[in-house]
Amino acid sequence: MAQQEAREGRLRPARRLTLSEDVYESIKTLVMDHILPPGERVNIDALARELDVSPTPVREALARLEADGLVRKRPLSGYSTTPLLSRAEFDDLFDVRLLLEGATAGRAATHASTEERQRITAEAAASIDVEAGDGYRRHAAFTALDARFHDLIAEVAGSPLLRDSVTRLHSHLHLHRLYFPVTGAPDTNTEHQRIAAAIADGDSEAAAEAMRAHLTAARERHLPAFDQLPDPGTPRDPV
Repeated sequence: MAQQEAREGRLRPARRLTLSEDVYESIKTLVMDHILPPGERVNIDALARELDVSPTPVREALARLEADGLVRKRPLSGYSTTPLLSRAEFDDLFDVRLLLEGATAGRAATHASTEERQRITAEAAASIDVEAGDGYRRHAAFTALDARFHDLIAEVAGSPLLRDSVTRLHSHLHLHRLYFPVTGAPDTNTEHQRIAAAIADGDSEAAAEAMRAHLTAARERHLPAFDQLPDPGTPRDPV
């Protein structure tokens, strides 16, 4: 009942002029907010009824979400939301982030305009609003702040392909964070400011190194979460 009420609070009839995008964003919100929990089968007809659309745009949206890595399609089983990361998958995610985002920060230091350097510096100095409150709401606000910083650097780096790859990696981490929040805002803010300072100085090597140091520390902050899982070394498939 509570899950149904939460779903209804986030769903609205899609506007016809932007039908495909509306349906995609609506379902993505359900996945990212865990209203559709990790590993849960997706009922296309039920989503279509809730969104007041035909099943066709729902299927189109799920195909896009599959490309984003947020849902999976299995033969004869249909779509399911992507399960939480296993420990091995988590390590692999951060190994790839270290490669991609280190390069992204280095490119940003080289390609950023004066205005873009100022934007990155301002984003690194941003803090969570007091109105965010405590618990989940505060964690969600912190996660959004962190994502904006990393996404801005990817945007400034000047490579659409690199930016798209970074965005997809963040989607997987966001799903994990919502189930296993960590307390690391002060450390994260300090690390972000070091990255921003190197980019502002146009020092690509220092920016790349600061980003890699940040991601290495972030990995360590998240690792204790896997002690809460029954079998952190085994990848989980959707049922």
